Amino acid sequence: MFARSSSVIVDSYSARRARKKLPRWLLLLAAGIAAGAGGVLLAQERWLPPRLSAAESARLASAFDDADRERLQLRQQLAETQARLQQAQGQLQQLGETDQARRRELAALREDFGALVDALPPDPRGGAVQVRAARFRAEDGKLGYDIVLTRNGSAPWNGVLQLVLSGSAGNPNASARLEPLPVRIERHASLRGSRPLPAGLADARQVSIQVLDRPQGQLMGMRVMNLR
Repeated sequence: MFARSSSVIVDSYSARRARKKLPRWLLLLAAGIAAGAGGVLLAQERWLPPRLSAAESARLASAFDDADRERLQLRQQLAETQARLQQAQGQLQQLGETDQARRRELAALREDFGALVDALPPDPRGGAVQVRAARFRAEDGKLGYDIVLTRNGSAPWNGVLQLVLSGSAGNPNASARLEPLPVRIERHASLRGSRPLPAGLADARQVSIQVLDRPQGQLMGMRVMNLR
């Protein structure tokens, strides 16, 4: 009735191995990794700039490209401006050289003119201002004139030139004063121009050249010349 009982073998070592826990160092490593990831996420959420979305990243890239193109355009404009500046400086230098050459030429002409004036006969009447030469012509109702004045001293002197016409075929006693002309003399001065002839003196016979310090002022020099 009772069969032979078979022996049951219990492996206590295998049971202990199955129930054995994970190593402590592995648990600590996993916990550290989790804590680090959480810390990174927390720092990113609280202190770091927020992460950009795909659309925001695209807009940022587009803005960067626009800024880069503008920078290149500004660099090109700067190069063009520098080129124009160098060109302007070159032209200015050339104009300066031309101006110096003209100044030298003008100074030479003034010296030549001064030498010619010094060779003219002196004014018979003398005076502070001398009328060294004068030429008149009556054309088309106007009196054309060329007058050369000189004075001693190099400081500029300002005054007026008064022309007085007298005598005509119809009225030998007729006379008229023309409008005074401003004159500026350093060592010498040359005046050229024309003035309307007064009525009745289109055929005037004489002209009196008077140099005054001011209109109707002190007479500084005078010379009378015949027109016919």
